This record gives sequence, C-alpha cells and structure tokens, in this order.
Amino acid sequence: MSSLIAPSILAADFANLQRDIEMVNASEADWFHIDIMDGVFVPNISFGMPVLKAISKHAKKTLDVHLMIVDPDRYIRTFAELGSNILTVHYEACTHLHRTIQAIKSEGMKAGVALNPHTNITVLEDIILDLDLVCLMSVNPGFGGQSFIENTYQKVEQLKRLITKKGASTIIEIDGGVTSTNAKQLHDAGADVLVAGSFVFKSENPSSTISELKQLTV
Repeated sequence: MSSLIAPSILAADFANLQRDIEMVNASEADWFHIDIMDGVFVPNISFGMPVLKAISKHAKKTLDVHLMIVDPDRYIRTFAELGSNILTVHYEACTHLHRTIQAIKSEGMKAGVALNPHTNITVLEDIILDLDLVCLMSVNPGFGGQSFIENTYQKVEQLKRLITKKGASTIIEIDGGVTSTNAKQLHDAGADVLVAGSFVFKSENPSSTISELKQLTV
C-alpha cells in the first residue's frame, strides 16, 4: 500500500490560501497537515485558531493538526471544535502524556505523539498501544524548508519494531525534509504518512508533485 501524502499548509501561499486548499482537495493528497506553533516550544509562530477555522471551512480531507506548543491540554477541546480529525502533541511538551492522549480521544479525535530528532523511540514503550499515530520529526521543529536528518530511517525501523512487538495499530508519520529523493526509502522503512511542505508548494506544479510522491511509495 502506498504512503498517505499530507501536504503541510505551513508552506502554502497565505495570500492565496483558499486556492492552495482547493488544489490539495483536487489532488491525490490524503490529508492536510497543519502546524500550530507558539513561539515558545519552537522558535517560530505559525497561525492559530482563526486560520485553522478558515482552512476547515474549505478542506475536504482529513485535518491532521500538529501542535508545537507548550501546555497543549488547554486547547484540546478548541481544536476538536475547529474540525481537527487527528491531534498530535509533542512528547517533550507534555508532563502527563497519558492524560493528554485520553483527553484528545475523549473529544472524538485520533491521538498522535510527535518526537523531536533527539528523542529516543524507547520513551513510547509504555504508551504505544494508546496512540493512533507517531510523528517522527526528520528536521528540528519550527521552520519549513530544512534539510532531512539521515538518522530518521533508523528511527522509523526502530519504531516499526516496537509497534509490531506490542501488537499496536499505530501508524508512522514523517515530518520534515520529505522529497522525491527520500520518499521511497522512508516508505520502505515503514512510514505510513509523509508530510511534505516546501517540496510541494514551492514546486512548479504542486498537484503533480503530490502525484509523484504518491507513485514513489506504491
């Protein structure tokens, strides 16, 4: 089965946001990936609730919302009300991760956990069965357009082994630096979802670029 492709809206043209959302709707993409950054957990501020509300009004595919914020628990219900289908929080930002995951699920969303590049897979041993998704950061979070960290392939394989060992149904998402040069290798290592931002939206034909990524992972 091919990987799911999730274009990252952070790289879209904000002066033409509806146009870019409709392009994703009409393309072979599977999800919208939406990064919410607070300037505290990561050194950048992206966009907040009003923009997500505008996106959800036009998006016809799964809204995969990635919170790069401190104390995400404060906003779980709000993100559910704004139409998020999947809500991913950072392991590094959660003091009581299990409680946060339960709160996400109680609002009817799928629950994901993201790991920064330096965080070891082993921290998920005790919670993997509760997770719908694990997002492996393949760049340091905060900015689009960064270079892919090569150690990611090994982390995907380690995570896949953990999922298999525990009998979990968790899917693996890769976020950062995904291009046509590494998509197949990530898929072969065990990635189920590929997030691509700059590579899609800065290309000459974003819709064709999405198709290319899809074909590479068949």
